[in-house]
Amino acid sequence: MRSTPSLNSVQSTETESKAYWTIFMVGFAFLFVLVLLGNIFGIHWRNYLPGAEDAKSMSQGVKSAVYTFMSHII
Repeated sequence: MRSTPSLNSVQSTETESKAYWTIFMVGFAFLFVLVLLGNIFGIHWRNYLPGAEDAKSMSQGVKSAVYTFMSHII
């Protein structure tokens, strides 16, 4: 029977870190634009972003929503 390498040895920590921050920045930019448009048009965006309901600022709400989104995909 062939030996299979463990998943931890296949990817390096540096690659995982770059992938994590790339996903975070793309998600943050996308949600930030949506929230900015919501503010311009007067939409209550906090109700639509999971994790952003209790956020005090726009950037804190977007950050909370991105972390919630990332916890589902990673």
